[in-house]
Formats: sequence, structure tokens, C-alpha cells
Amino acid sequence: MDSYSFLYSSSHRTGLLSGFQRLRTERKMCDVVLEAGGISFPCHRALLASSSEYFWALFGGTTAESLADSIRLPALTPEGLEAILDFLYSGWLSISPSKISVILEAARYLQVETAVSICEHFMIDGLSAENCCSYANLAERHALSNALEAANQTIATDMGTLLQESRDDLLELNIQSLMAVLDADEIPGVKEVELVKLALDWLDENGPLPLLKSNLLLSRLRFGLVSVSDLTNLNHRAMATPLIRSQLTRALEYHRMGSAQPIRQSRQSTLRASSSRVLLVGGGPSADWPEQQVLAFDPRSKKFSSLSSCLPLRLRNHCACSVGGFLFVIGGEEVKEGDEDGKKPVTKATSNQVWRYDPRFDCWEQVESMLERRAQFTCCVVEDVIYVIGGRHTRPDTDTHTSVSSVEFYDMTMGVWRRGATMPRPLYGHASAVLDNNIYVSGGLPGNQGNIHSSNHGDNPDENRESCREFLCWDRKGRVWEKRASMSIARFSHRLTTAHGYIYALLGMYEPFCDIERYDSQSDHWTRLRPLLIGSFKYGMVSMPSGNLLVFGGIRWNDGEEVIMKSVLEYNTKKDCWREICQLPRPLTGTECTLLPLPD
Repeated sequence: MDSYSFLYSSSHRTGLLSGFQRLRTERKMCDVVLEAGGISFPCHRALLASSSEYFWALFGGTTAESLADSIRLPALTPEGLEAILDFLYSGWLSISPSKISVILEAARYLQVETAVSICEHFMIDGLSAENCCSYANLAERHALSNALEAANQTIATDMGTLLQESRDDLLELNIQSLMAVLDADEIPGVKEVELVKLALDWLDENGPLPLLKSNLLLSRLRFGLVSVSDLTNLNHRAMATPLIRSQLTRALEYHRMGSAQPIRQSRQSTLRASSSRVLLVGGGPSADWPEQQVLAFDPRSKKFSSLSSCLPLRLRNHCACSVGGFLFVIGGEEVKEGDEDGKKPVTKATSNQVWRYDPRFDCWEQVESMLERRAQFTCCVVEDVIYVIGGRHTRPDTDTHTSVSSVEFYDMTMGVWRRGATMPRPLYGHASAVLDNNIYVSGGLPGNQGNIHSSNHGDNPDENRESCREFLCWDRKGRVWEKRASMSIARFSHRLTTAHGYIYALLGMYEPFCDIERYDSQSDHWTRLRPLLIGSFKYGMVSMPSGNLLVFGGIRWNDGEEVIMKSVLEYNTKKDCWREICQLPRPLTGTECTLLPLPD
């Protein structure tokens, strides 16, 4: 049996199109004339029918046009028809921003889907603040889903610029795009009240609309992000429908919730910020004089910025955490300027104050104070409940320090602090982390001894050393503290955090090693990991959603002197490796870190 080979020549197809284009240019063998806008285009039926579903149906059926010598296309412009005919005859489509509309109109009408796809890619690649609104309208009209999504994203990203420079373009936007933009979780640099005004102006410009469409549009606004004064001034007729009035009522109720706001979050009160920033609260270039400025670190750009509202107090040895998109700054030592005669340059008083920062309105508010004054304590969040554990306070009358073993938790529903299960002994300078909704506490310096429900494998005879290596677990349901496997290194003023189902302990003050270690709760076992790049203490640390750990600043010893650092280090918990990713704007020590969504 003979064998066969099938070989393909791309030059033959190119030559075929070139031949048809030459015949068209010379107007030879043309058997039909297309007319648009008074201009005639001689063509070949066979090529048109083989390239377009429209012409295939037109010439292949029993219609009057199938045998007509001339066919009028009044829906098309000469520019659009010419561009599509050039594409059919050559494979090249000449597009410009000024002609994209008529070309796409012709491609859709003549059902040349390849040309439609080329137009869509052209729109996506050329999106900018200047054309995103017109491209969104064009994409919506011609059902170009990918271009429409890209244009809507560009509008959301550039909304701040568009509101200032191209508001008329926004008012001409199709309703589907406007609703998609108002659904966006991130609209940088734009306050919600500006979006409310835009939506109401759009309704005035494009209305009246049926109530259903009006409600669909306005329900995408987040009225919880609008101040009470602005909410009460919204008198537009479209706001009077039962649905929108109920949303306004819920927004006003949210503003009246006070301490319960963080645990009553909904989409209506969630900031339009898709990623969290790392907040660096307190601390400064000097351990004795902390700054009130709060730094924000963007992990994506590796850049720092400052909150416009400063911390109300100068604090050190405090704690910071976030719940429901709010920042909480708790306790610590309030550092004040000295008396007038200059005998005391600074004074420090242990505080029980709790301050809450609302990034929605860039404001600080003092909430209910803790039951006890605390510094060098630890705090953690479990299921939107803040727990504070141990610490010590300075007695103002004797200027002596007293350690505490008490535990408190913040009941946000009632706005009060309540007592938790007391630790077996007083501790300060310890650290805590949450794993599987249980609270773990490590290290620190102890006070009086107490009883512990032991699950450890043995005790070190050196009681002080053991205390600094101690690792405790609080079962919140059983309200009991249990002893777990001790760390391999005694630690004080160190850091503890959770990532990928493990607990990580990072070094503290005056440790002879730079080692970090990882705890496995299943096996109740610690494992030594790669040491920190540079031995330091009093640094800020946060665990990122990726599981990587970021370490900010701190103090290290250099030739017997303390040096404040500017480095920002990243630890990859999966690869067990360290690297420096950037530098702080200035040396920093004593800061507390937490993640918080912030408006751009």
C-alpha cells in the first residue's frame, strides 16, 4: 500500500488573499457591489461568503440580494465597511481609537468574529483614564465581556481622576458599568460620599429610571462609610424608596452602635480596600521617647506612608491589634514631658486606656479602659474578642513594679472589659499567639508560683530558667491553663505568631543566639529553624496572609552599644529563609504591628 503525506503551504493562503486583493483593486471579476454612505465597494461573492456568516446567509439563500448586483448597507459607515473589507481581503485590520467604534459596528453587523476579537484586544490593551468610559459603553453595546470587565476595573482604579477631570464621561456611562464599579471592593482615593453624589447625579442625567433599576444602582453604595451629617442631607427622590430608606436606617444604626461597631460589620460598612497594610504603632528612633506618628507599610509596593491622624499618646510597651477593620491600641506606658524645672525630662505612667482608630473617618476614640493598668503584657484576638494577658504596672506612690497574672477580655457588645481565667503565676515580657482558637503564651519573667495542669514531658530544675522557657496553653472552653513542651531557649520580650498551622517563636532581649523555633501542636514539639539575619530585640513583627513573617527595625548590639535599626526583614516560613526587603524611613524600635485595611 502506498503511503501518503499531507503538507501545508502557508504561502499559498497568503498568495490566495493577495490575488483576491489585486483583483479587487483592479476591479476585475467582481460580481457584487456593496454600498454604504453613498460609496461603492466592488467585491467578490465567494470571498465574502467564505469569510462572513452574514454574507454566507445573504448569498446562499433565496433572498432577493442573493442575485442582486448591488447591495446597500445603510447601517454601516463607509469607514467601517472599508476597514472590514480590507481585513477580509488581506488579513490586516487597521484600527485607531477614533475609528474603533465604526469598525466594531461593521464587524458585528457583518458577523466577522475574528475582527470583533481583534477590536476587543485593541480596547483592552489601550485602556486609560481618558477612554475607559467610552470603551466601557462600546463594550457593553457589543457584548464584549472581557473588554467590559477591564474597562470597569480601570474606571474603579482611576475614579479619583475621573471625578475631577472627566465627570461628564462618568455621567454618560452605561448603567451596567456604573453598577459594576459601585460593586468594586477597591476604589482608591475616593470617599463614599463622592460615589453617592455621582450615582444621584447620574440618575438625574439619565432618569427617570424604573424603581427596580434605581434601587439596583443605589443599593451598591456603602452608606455605612458615609458620615451621619452627610446621610441626613441626602434628600434625593430616589432615596425615598423602601429599600434605600431601610439601608439608610441601617447605616444610621451602625453609627450609633459605638463599641459594637467592629463586630457588626457588613458590606455596607466595609472599606473599599482589597488588601491590608501593616500598621506600625508607637515606637521611634529612641526607646525613651516614642513617636505618636503611625506608619503604614504597603507590602505590594514596599513603601511607607503616615496616617494623617497621630496616636493620641506617646506609648511604649503597649499592644496593638485589629478587629472588624478597626485598630485598637491598648495599655502600655504613657511617656510625658517632664516638669517645668527640668529635673525630670520624661515621666512614665502605666496606662489602662484603650484607643480605637477608625480608618473610615480617620479618627481616634477612647473606649472603655481595662480593669487593670498593664505594660509589657500581651494581647491577642480570638473570634473578634480581644484578650489581654499578664503584664506589670508601676505603682505611682512607691515607683515599684508589680507583675500581674490576670486575664481580661473586651466584650464589645456591652463595651466593657470582663475577667478571664487567671494565669498560674504573674508574667510580664511574655508573648502570645492563637492556634485553633486556643491561646498560647510563652516565656516572660515570672512572679509567684502556682498550680498548672501539666501535659509537659518534664521540668527543668532551674526554676527561673524554666519559667523563661515555659509554654502555656489556655483552653478557652475549659477555662484552664495547661503546660506544654517548653521552648528550647529562654525568651523575654520576644515575639510569638502563627503561620501555616504552626507557632513560631522569635528572639527577644539579651538572648545569646539568633535562633527561632517552631511549635507543632500535634506532636507537642519545638524545632529549631534558621536564625535571624541579625540578632535584635524590641522590633515589630507581623504574620502576613501568605504565612511569611515581616520584622521591622529593632535594636542590636554593636561594639557594646545599642544601635537602632532601619531594616525590614522577611522570613519565608515554607522555605525557612530570611531576606531584607527594604528599609524603614528612619530607625525604629519599640513599635507594635498589626494588619488593617486602609483607604488609599
